[in-house]
Amino acid sequence: MVPPSERSSDGGGNDGCGECPSCRRIARGVHADVLLIEPGETGAIKIDQVRDAIVRAAYRPFEGRRRVVIVDDADAVNPEAQNALLKTLEEPPVASTFVLVTSRPDMLLPTVRSRCQRLRFGRLSPADVASVLMREHAYAEADAHAAASLSDGSVGLALEGGSEAFVDAREAAAGLLETVAASNDPRRRLEGAKTLTGAARGGSDREELARRLRALASILRDLGALLSRADERCLANADLRPLLQRLQRSFDGERALRAFSAVDRALSALDRNASPKIVADWLAFQI
Repeated sequence: MVPPSERSSDGGGNDGCGECPSCRRIARGVHADVLLIEPGETGAIKIDQVRDAIVRAAYRPFEGRRRVVIVDDADAVNPEAQNALLKTLEEPPVASTFVLVTSRPDMLLPTVRSRCQRLRFGRLSPADVASVLMREHAYAEADAHAAASLSDGSVGLALEGGSEAFVDAREAAAGLLETVAASNDPRRRLEGAKTLTGAARGGSDREELARRLRALASILRDLGALLSRADERCLANADLRPLLQRLQRSFDGERALRAFSAVDRALSALDRNASPKIVADWLAFQI
């Protein structure tokens, strides 16, 4: 969130290159004109941190055109410290910019929000999430794509889930789809349902089934996109293209949509405490 008085006249700006000396110093947290405020050991940002930032923001930039104060996890700023920021946000120093970063803007005081311009960041594409996981977290390619497909565009969510759990979920979902695509035999479908209720890697059977259902929904969403001839760059499971191509022989757009809706109903049933086995068996006959 950026105070309106600090909007650039052209409405935009250049991205950092990430390679020059200035960008590298910013990344290391040692740039003289970039001040980062983060929560301390207590998980809060206290008034002393804010007051220090306000004093330093009043100085002229040392080498850049502006001095930048970044308040990360701004929802952790306690109310007293937020009130201390109000005057500075309303009338910031001429050569300083304050950036408040938060995923929970409603936790900020209304008086703080009213003095800021809200800039929303969209979800990353699955390809971008997978790239970050491989580049910065040493994920194997298959693990990265599996985690990215269920991350909802968030690297943080991808990291929280654990790569093995995501891989297992996708494999179970793919196994069920291939089973129901190949046969209408009720016994085969019930066998396929067992792949969704297999042993959980930590957590409860209900949590594991929910993860596998979300993986199933992700694959069905991609299948629907291919059937409608959408841009393949939007696929969340691009690495599963051979599987998706095989499934197109058995699914048309209507069936893919019906299956996707059934998965959504199955997730709702789980939320209402339905038996995981009954949910999986029912779903195997709906796809």
